[in-house]
Amino acid sequence: MQLFQEETHFDFMGKIKGAMILSGVVILIGLGSIAISGGLKYGIDFAGGTLVQLQFKSPPDIEVIRDGLKTIGLGESTIQEFGSKKDILIRVERSEEKLEAVGAMVKRSLSGKFNVDEITIERVEMVGPKVGHDLREKALLSIVYAIIGIVIYISWRFEFQYAIAAIIALIHDVLVTMGAFSILDKEFTLVIVAAFLTIIGYSLNDTIVVFDRIRENLRRRGKSSLKEIINSSINQTLSRTLLTSGTTLLVVLALFFFGGEIIHDFSFALLVGIFVGTYSSIFIASVFLVYWASRQTAHR
Repeated sequence: MQLFQEETHFDFMGKIKGAMILSGVVILIGLGSIAISGGLKYGIDFAGGTLVQLQFKSPPDIEVIRDGLKTIGLGESTIQEFGSKKDILIRVERSEEKLEAVGAMVKRSLSGKFNVDEITIERVEMVGPKVGHDLREKALLSIVYAIIGIVIYISWRFEFQYAIAAIIALIHDVLVTMGAFSILDKEFTLVIVAAFLTIIGYSLNDTIVVFDRIRENLRRRGKSSLKEIINSSINQTLSRTLLTSGTTLLVVLALFFFGGEIIHDFSFALLVGIFVGTYSSIFIASVFLVYWASRQTAHR
């Protein structure tokens, strides 16, 4: 199936400078947001603490809930709506109590503010600070191991410069997505790490398709320059790239709007990743190949 009846002739390589400026600005904004906020907003998986989800019969006043929680000494708390105005998510620093006891304490602290019969404890989860620290390390290692595996595979399948180009594109995708999470004040959890690994796989697949066509065209390059070959290769795979991204995007949009609050952030990360991954396969990875070729020529 072809999206275009004839091969396109867009001058992607002529837009390199604009693409570099755009990527640089977006990444700097994201990193600036992370720096200003003091780092990523870790969820309970990484930061440790206790999470209590309550359901009320009618929408409660969050400030009233916060006043009620001050009486039980669970430390700093974050209170937010979860899905609907009747569902409230409470995160506290930590607690040494049993899970059932924490839920009962929270419910009891609200007894003077609300009718306790109209409050239902949906779930209570607890993660210790040491466990949270270990999970952060393992999450980081999982991404590092994935990148090492990618370098080995692409170096074997293509050449070393292709592997570096792919890694630069993947780092670009991860930084942009992290920046989006920081700007929108979304939590970074184990589920989001899974989303990041999915984005890495998706973006890499797209990049390899372009690399494969570049390699084929290099074998019969004739008098064409590397820029012309890359431009032609991207145009030749453009229909496939847009069809793959488009169909994947439809599925992720369905998850984002109808999948529920539990996977909302996961699907949001995939939405950003699909857009950014498609963009980086066309612009970011190919730019490094041109840069590498120019350096090789300069040293001859």
